[in-house]
Amino acid sequence: MLQIILKGIFIGIMVSAPMGPMGILCAQRTLSRGRGHGLVTGLGSAASDFFYAFLVLWGISHISGFLERYEKETFIVGSIILIIFGLGVSLTHPAKNWSPQTETKETRYMLDFLSSFMLTLSNVAIVFVFITLFASFNFIPQERHGWWPIVIGCLSIFAGAMLWWYFLTLVLSRTRKFFSRRGLVILNRIIGTVLMGLGIFGIITELF
Repeated sequence: MLQIILKGIFIGIMVSAPMGPMGILCAQRTLSRGRGHGLVTGLGSAASDFFYAFLVLWGISHISGFLERYEKETFIVGSIILIIFGLGVSLTHPAKNWSPQTETKETRYMLDFLSSFMLTLSNVAIVFVFITLFASFNFIPQERHGWWPIVIGCLSIFAGAMLWWYFLTLVLSRTRKFFSRRGLVILNRIIGTVLMGLGIFGIITELF
């Protein structure tokens, strides 16, 4: 059981660590709204990782068949969601209520959680990442021993993901004071443009 936990934590970190759209979004919210919003954003992503990890461990063959059948549709939907998120980030002006020393007074934690959860959920390609990692680390809890090994394995992946988001938001919150108000607005526009660019590139690649 200890081996499952350690492997799960490591897999959770490996899935979350690459600085993709969720990492960028977490960084933007940490710098503009405070560490709490960044952690909630990471929590939403980790919850989605838990969901996909459970599905993969529960029935890899069924999930793979479904995704292969609707791969183009799901990828395009995910890219559209990414474009919408990017547009929203680029149009945000956090400098109106941001100061280097205090966190924002906004109470958008639930919205941050749901938005990051849905954004990560729309990236169905993560299923194939989980399948690859599970095979590489021989991380296949045996269902004949009951559901507990699978649940514990998924919880370990969730814990590993949250460890990464905790570390990332900690570093960003410590360096937040070095960002000026104008610099934060520019950062938002750059990040929003990058997110929209990734979404547009994904649609073009899938269609043509």
